[in-house]
Amino acid sequence: MGEIIYDVIILGGAGAGLTAAMYAARRKMKTLLITKDIGGQATGTDRIENYPGFQVVTGPKLMQRFQKQAIKSGAEIIFDETIGVEEKSGEKLFVVKNKNGEYFGKTIILSYGKTPRNLNVPGEEKFSSKGISYCASCDAPLFPNKIVAVVGGGNSAFDAALLLSKIAKKVYIIHRRGEFRAFEYLFDLVKKQSNVEFILNSTIKEIKGEERVKTAVLQNVETNGEREFQLDGIFVEIGSDVRTEFVKHLVKLDERGQVIINNNCETFYPDKDEVRPGIFAAGDLTMTPFKQIVVSAGEGCKAALQAYNFIHGLKPEFIADWVAKKNRPKE
Repeated sequence: MGEIIYDVIILGGAGAGLTAAMYAARRKMKTLLITKDIGGQATGTDRIENYPGFQVVTGPKLMQRFQKQAIKSGAEIIFDETIGVEEKSGEKLFVVKNKNGEYFGKTIILSYGKTPRNLNVPGEEKFSSKGISYCASCDAPLFPNKIVAVVGGGNSAFDAALLLSKIAKKVYIIHRRGEFRAFEYLFDLVKKQSNVEFILNSTIKEIKGEERVKTAVLQNVETNGEREFQLDGIFVEIGSDVRTEFVKHLVKLDERGQVIINNNCETFYPDKDEVRPGIFAAGDLTMTPFKQIVVSAGEGCKAALQAYNFIHGLKPEFIADWVAKKNRPKE
């Protein structure tokens, strides 16, 4: 490999990471993006209607455009899996350890997102993005006057059900327990919706269909009895996982394992409320509550510009990226 030293190493190749790569490279930072794949969760969506500038676009196509723009700006992309990040002893450098090698950077941007938990039942993989969704705010508008189910019992499930109740004809909430974990006010709001029905102590055993979801087989966890429901869509809201174990010794995490950041996408030391120099985070792996591509892209931009400020010892200030070169300060 050689000890090539990058100005910034970005971990993650979806909305936040690719945007960070573009902005960092445009600032003439030597930029490396390391990712297992391009697009993350967005590539599992075949219809995006809420990204500015596009009436309708598929997730893969949108992420491919992000990738092309990052590369055109000068970012280098390597496909690998990161297994550790450490500080290089005695130097102001970070070592990013991957399955196939190590890389050295002056700054790190964590932006590899979260992974929704799966039902792990027959038919789920086949009908992913063909009736099965893991993002109600992304896909609910695709189910007008349809029959849908929300799987889960927490706040995200009830948020999804409330949204869907205003769009779909019928909404089932399927929960494996007899009680919900959602906030009481959310429960009360959803309970008032005439087109919402609760199915408790039940899990989905199998999802069936042809080209798209048609039915789901539900099993009662107490009696083992089974029922088959006609459904046009299934929204899986049973939580998500963020893989932050390999950075918990470097940055502060919340109770869900999400990286805590400030308004400038700076991280904090694990054991104190003090900014952690050189490590930034953006997108779904942070505690930012809105898990949307446009939000991740905005945070990726902020993280890259703040990394630039850090390297050059600058304080955050307004510099419009679209200002003509002759009006820009020297970089």
